[in-house]
Formats: sequence, C-alpha cells, structure tokens
Amino acid sequence: MVATEQLTQFQYKPLYKPNQLICGTGQIGIVTGWTVRQAIAKHLSSDEFAVIGQLYSPTRGISFLIRNLLANPHVRFLVVLNATKEDINAGGCEGLLDFFRYGFSEGKSDTGRKCWTINNKYKSRISGYIDIEIEAYALEKLRESVECKEAKSISEAVSLVKSYRQFTPVEPWGKELEFPLREFVPTVLPGSRYGHRIEGRTIAETWVKIIHRIKTTGTLRPTGYDGQWQELIDLMAIVTDEPPDFYFPEPNYLPVDRGFIEQYAIQIVDDVDTDTGHKQRVKYTYGQRLRSWFGLDQIEQVINKLIGEIDAASAVMSLWDVKDHETGGSPCLNHIWLRVVDNELSMTATFRSNDMFSAWPANAIGLRKLQEHIRDEIAKKSEYNLRIGPLITISQSAHIYDDTFDSVDRTINDHYHHIIEEERKRYFDAVGNFLIKVEGKEILVCQTTSGSGEVVMYYRGKDPLKLLREICASSPAIKPEHSGYLGLELQKAFDCIRNGKSYVQDR
Repeated sequence: MVATEQLTQFQYKPLYKPNQLICGTGQIGIVTGWTVRQAIAKHLSSDEFAVIGQLYSPTRGISFLIRNLLANPHVRFLVVLNATKEDINAGGCEGLLDFFRYGFSEGKSDTGRKCWTINNKYKSRISGYIDIEIEAYALEKLRESVECKEAKSISEAVSLVKSYRQFTPVEPWGKELEFPLREFVPTVLPGSRYGHRIEGRTIAETWVKIIHRIKTTGTLRPTGYDGQWQELIDLMAIVTDEPPDFYFPEPNYLPVDRGFIEQYAIQIVDDVDTDTGHKQRVKYTYGQRLRSWFGLDQIEQVINKLIGEIDAASAVMSLWDVKDHETGGSPCLNHIWLRVVDNELSMTATFRSNDMFSAWPANAIGLRKLQEHIRDEIAKKSEYNLRIGPLITISQSAHIYDDTFDSVDRTINDHYHHIIEEERKRYFDAVGNFLIKVEGKEILVCQTTSGSGEVVMYYRGKDPLKLLREICASSPAIKPEHSGYLGLELQKAFDCIRNGKSYVQDR
C-alpha cells in the first residue's frame, strides 16, 4: 500500500449499529470480539483508528460488520482481537478471520435461508453467514483491499495499530457501497404483556415454546442497540426432565452444540482465569460474580447452607452489585435460588434481560450444570442424596432481536407443531382429571388427582358454560387446552340431555 500526502483524515460513518461502535478518523478497524471495546480505545487516540467494535457471533454480527466496511472504503487495515475464552467458544472473530483467509461460498444458514457461508478448515465449526444480497464482487474486493491481522492480546492489538499507523493515510479502495437489507416485520396477535408460564421436559422443547410465545404476542420495542426486539415481560420457563448429559435434537436446531456448552458452562461454575489476565479483558463472567466478586464464594455458601439446613429457603446467590447502576456493567443474570423439597433440588434463576433466541439455551444449560454441581457437592459432603428437580428461569425482559426474526420463524415452522403433537400424546395436567357423566337432567363432574385418582371436588349443574366457569375458577392453573376440552365435553353432555340421548365421555 502506498501512502499519500494529500489525504489526512477520514470519518467513519456506519450504516448499521452506530451506537455499538467507537468511531474515529483513521483507517484502521479494530474488532474486539467479547473484549469490551473501551479496553483498547483507552490506549489509542481517535485519529489512530477508524472504528472499534465488538463481535459476538459469526452468524449474526459479521454481515453487519461487512456492510459497514463496504460503506467506508477508506478502512484499509483490520485488527481482530481473538483472545478470550468467550471468543473461542462463540467463533465470531475466527469466522471474520476465515472470511479474509479462505473466502466464501453460496450456501444456506442453519435455518435454511440462502446466504453466503464463510469457508473454514474445520467442518465441525459453525460457519459465519453473510447476507446473499451483498454481491460477490463487493465481498471479493473487500478481501483484496483490506489487510486483516489477528491479535491474541490487547497489547498485541495496540502494537499492530501503532505499526499500521505509519502507512496511513492511504487511498480508499473504491466508492462507498450499500446493498439492500431484508426486513422481517412480524404479525403480532393480541395477548397478555405481563406474566407468562411455559413448561417443557427438555431445554430444547421449552425453547421452541418460548420463542413461539414471544413471536406470537410479544410487543415490538426499539432497543438501545439500533434495532428492535419483540418482548414479553416476566416470562417463567420451567424445564422438568432434562437428562444428565443434555438432550440435543437430531439434526440439532438449537443455537448451541455440545462443544460450545462444555466451555460455556465453565463460565458459570468456575471463577475467571486471573493468571492469563482474563479478568482484565471482560467486564465479568457469571462464575466470577458467584465465586469471588463480593469476596465470598457464594456457591460454597449455599452448599454448606443446605447441608446444615436442608429445607432452608435462604440458599440464595446474588450476581447484582449495587455499583452496577453507576458502572453500566450490570449482569443479565441477577439471582439464583436453591430449594430442597421432598428430597428434590430445584433451582430458580432471575434475569433482568434475556435474549431468548440466542442466549437462553446456553444460559439454561449452564445453570443446569451448576445445579448438578451443587447436588453432587452436597452428596460428597453429607448424607443427602438429592434428586435433580426442575430448573426455573424468570426473565423480566424476555425478547428476541429483529436480526433473528427470520431464523425464529423458520425454527417455529419446522419444529413447534411437532413438539405440541408429541406433548398431546403424553398429556398431563397438574390440576388433575375431570370425569363427566349425566345424572337425570344434570351434568355431574368429578375432579380427581392426576396421580392416585383421589376425588377432590364435585361440580353439578345444567348450564355447561356456568359449570366450565366454576371449574376454571376453582382450578385457575388449569391448562388452556384442558379447559377447551372440558367446554366441548360439557356441551356434548348438555346436548345429550336436551335430545334425550345417553352421554359417554370422549365418545
């Protein structure tokens, strides 16, 4: 590259996600991965870089990054900080480096959407996706014109920027380029905004139900990150029977795989790796907040608490620091409760903000690992041999981002109805069963427990609607499909009385 004396400064003008970027007047782009962008910015002046931004995901973030680079052809150098455990697990920075190293091919995303997929050496690794609307010639021009290098530490990244600085200013590689961006506008049905309960046997099953509920009735809101999300407030998700080695569908439609979750779980159970400076590169990890942030190991505290008082309702771990209001580094996961009831260890976790499409499955798997760890440690240190109970997450803001709307729709279309059909085959309602028969001119309904079949209540009357309302008022937790079934059967019983016919339930 040849330096020119005529050019002095440029101004980086992002088309997308401007609030997530630190923009400068130089010609060097810096991608920090999961490392907070301020960690590098504080070592540089604004004329030494064009832009500094983070990159979390190879399937969501790279396309926007490339669109911004195409719109700013004065950027001729790119430094990619690929340093933390989170970077390795997520693969975003590696995907971007692969784009410049190995190029791209026409393919499909994991949800079947036509796109450019980034070539890589390892088929087991998730490929990065680039919007197919960006023309191939522009992508090739970008690869030819921008020199991209990897850094493994903040100091190495800063040194690379300083060394590139001597080559600037350099002529832009061409004119600004912009390509159409597909927008997905969801159809939102009326529904409750606050307080939702979703239950499934496995994390995979529960996840599909969650995104279906949000996509169907969630409120559209602007985010603080230059986009929209669809949101429900106070969503409780209950996972009842996740197997010890975790269930992954075949083919796997979850946004995580086994390799990723093994590494991710460490971030919840273990403290940060201070020997390698990991503590300095990220704001925090959940494991750090639990193990050492407040000067106490809270995981060990709740283990000892339950051993000493097995039915305690105070085995609580907090990740929220009152200083988070000032620092802006508040964790999404705030509190965790452990309870032992009938020799069963349950866990409840609250999130202030939860990306339910991309993050919740990993969050749930990591929490389940922590739940198992606590159960195992209690068994090692005491006579208690506890069963693993349900995992409950309560997400105050349960949302999906607009750049995943297409993937959400495809996942729902491919899997939701199958999950619901399978659930109907093993139908169960905790409020019990209802036996309906006709006695004279009245309908008699007998409510029994779902386990032993013990009779707990009788309902009698002539009006099917009045009976249904009475049943639902007495059992407010009844499943919607169960109340719908009762309504149909009560009406059939009423019609049989009116027409002088005999009534048999389910016939």
